[in-house]
Amino acid sequence: MKLEEIQDIFFQECDEGLGQAEAGLLALQGGAQDDETVNTVFRAVHSIKGGSGAFGFERLQAYTHHFETLLDQLREGEHALTPGLIGLLLAAFDMLADHVAAARGDQPTPDDAGMLQRLQETASGAGAAIEVVDDTGLAAALDFDLDGLLGDLDTGEDPFADWERDTAEDEHIDATRLFVRPREGALAHGGEPLLLIRELVDMGGIIRAVDASAVPTIDRFDATGAYLGWHVDVPATVARSDIEEIFEFVADDCLLEFKGNAAPVVEAIVEDGAIAEVEPAIEPAPLTNVLPFVAPAEPAKADMAPAELPASATQSMTATIRVDLEKLDRLINLVGELVITQAMLAQRLHNSGLAQIEELNDLDHLTRELQDSAMSIRAQPIRSVFSRVPRIIREVTASTGKEVRLEVEGEATELDKTVVERIGEPLTHLIRNAIDHGLESPEERLAAGKSAEGRIRLTAEHRSGRIVICVSDDGRGIDRPRVLAKAIERGLVAPEARLSDEDIDNLIFSPGFSTAATVSNISGRGVGMDVVRRNVQALGGRITIASTPGKGTTFTLALPLTLAILDGMIVTVGAETYVIPLTHIIESVQPEPEDIKYIGANQPMISVRGSWLPVQSVANQFAIPGAQVDPAKAVLIVVESEAAGQAVLMVDEICDQRQVVIKSLETNYRQVEGLAGATILGDGRVALILDVEGVTTVRAPDRALRRA
Repeated sequence: MKLEEIQDIFFQECDEGLGQAEAGLLALQGGAQDDETVNTVFRAVHSIKGGSGAFGFERLQAYTHHFETLLDQLREGEHALTPGLIGLLLAAFDMLADHVAAARGDQPTPDDAGMLQRLQETASGAGAAIEVVDDTGLAAALDFDLDGLLGDLDTGEDPFADWERDTAEDEHIDATRLFVRPREGALAHGGEPLLLIRELVDMGGIIRAVDASAVPTIDRFDATGAYLGWHVDVPATVARSDIEEIFEFVADDCLLEFKGNAAPVVEAIVEDGAIAEVEPAIEPAPLTNVLPFVAPAEPAKADMAPAELPASATQSMTATIRVDLEKLDRLINLVGELVITQAMLAQRLHNSGLAQIEELNDLDHLTRELQDSAMSIRAQPIRSVFSRVPRIIREVTASTGKEVRLEVEGEATELDKTVVERIGEPLTHLIRNAIDHGLESPEERLAAGKSAEGRIRLTAEHRSGRIVICVSDDGRGIDRPRVLAKAIERGLVAPEARLSDEDIDNLIFSPGFSTAATVSNISGRGVGMDVVRRNVQALGGRITIASTPGKGTTFTLALPLTLAILDGMIVTVGAETYVIPLTHIIESVQPEPEDIKYIGANQPMISVRGSWLPVQSVANQFAIPGAQVDPAKAVLIVVESEAAGQAVLMVDEICDQRQVVIKSLETNYRQVEGLAGATILGDGRVALILDVEGVTTVRAPDRALRRA
């Protein structure tokens, strides 16, 4: 494996570690101040530190060293988890995320001098002797009697014999026996073997003895060397993979031997970025001059979950693998081509009168199963996007002085990876806008009878084959008179224009529009909300607003689950063929003449299950000649959109229903309002895919595209 590939794996694991650390810190902020949560944050930061040293990211390594020191003191009980300390840890985490981004090359190296000073002052303020040179302080830091241990070196006795006797007495204890020894140069990259040992103790491990056989004479002693080894018994209920995970980033610098139940000694080494097990050719020589070690007083955790697998080689196997995105995209493209080829084959057989062949149905079923499986591989929970929101809120509240409580729901909702990657920027704009413009200051909220703390609610859910994301606040709502006045001032609206509340709300999406009194690093330049709408539309989605003065505003984003394949109904309008996504279709209707009523001269209406709905002609939307103009002789399709609710589309005929592969119009032509893309039909023709959200809200025909 190339160094670049290993480094990519490191950054992926950094992202995972950052996610775990932030989740733990937010849990601490929420009141879950238990030891395991603190340990989770510590392990995540420790793993990032180990990898950064291995790859030579010195600034990242140095920063994580100080961050880790404070976290280690915290889990040792040297600090109380006050709101001020949790705030410092969250700020330190934000700086850590910036350091990781800088190491990846995404942004410049952050200025961490101020944060390092705060971390050091907090750590030293607890009385922790981090940098002490006297023997008493060092012994206290190591939790054992250094003088006593050194005094036993030349007694001529064999302390290992006592350990062997202790071990024999404890044979009935079901434990995994380990030997851990840092290699030469283990301290060169800021490694701290004692932290690894403490990790094992936190798992319930008992340190049976310390091997000091490699300690040289004083004239050959190197202060940066690593000479001690540790014999540790870890409860068999601890999974072997959990033990190996502790040494994942230091496996090249640390010997790890498993000795349990007369099993041959194996050494954990790094091979292609993963821990592998290698049996040594020669059994290690008997240990000499091994010193007894008193384990830290902290009792072993009694609530450790038992391992699901036995302590065997199967525990080193992982349940997931990493695949290059390029390979995955190629798989999705091939599945799309398979869908097209299957459609062409079905069309050929249909034309030949062989459409009822059983194998064709089997092929259709297998193609759909393959497509669903391939798309599920690309599906990702939206949690990765939502996890950025707490940091955004911390940054904006620090600038505005507002108090904000975040509520999140639906983090596990899955959608296509491409959508996940591209929805981050719109959500960032919406969150910042909600805090800066939507929420009042604490004083204003108290005066209005609200709590001083504002609420931001972020939700995601699947609805009718789409994903719907809502960003809502309980602030002042949209000041419509002010928005309208600003729009008239900028020439966006004629002074005599009469606009509905919905029309006024949508003015905030106009390019360059802003009601901010001053320009700041948060808002005021009018380059936010129009970017949001463009990005959402580029994903084939729509954004709507619902606002109540004095109570708050909700932005709703309706997005497709995938940008690759959809189930569609194939219809004709004049000589053109279109595809309507099935997720929007409620039913199709062939009305009688008496079922049609008119508002004015040109707007037909039809009663559907007790509701009168407007009939919108697809032919009129795209200026298609030769299409049916009489609703009573056409086919009416009842659809539902997020913005307009239910509406009726008028087409000439329904031809088929099948899966279609979405091809981007934007890539090959340009975005056309009312169209979501194009596809290739089974007979080789190109059909345009209707954007139901756009078609039902378009008010003037777009005549730029008259032919497919």
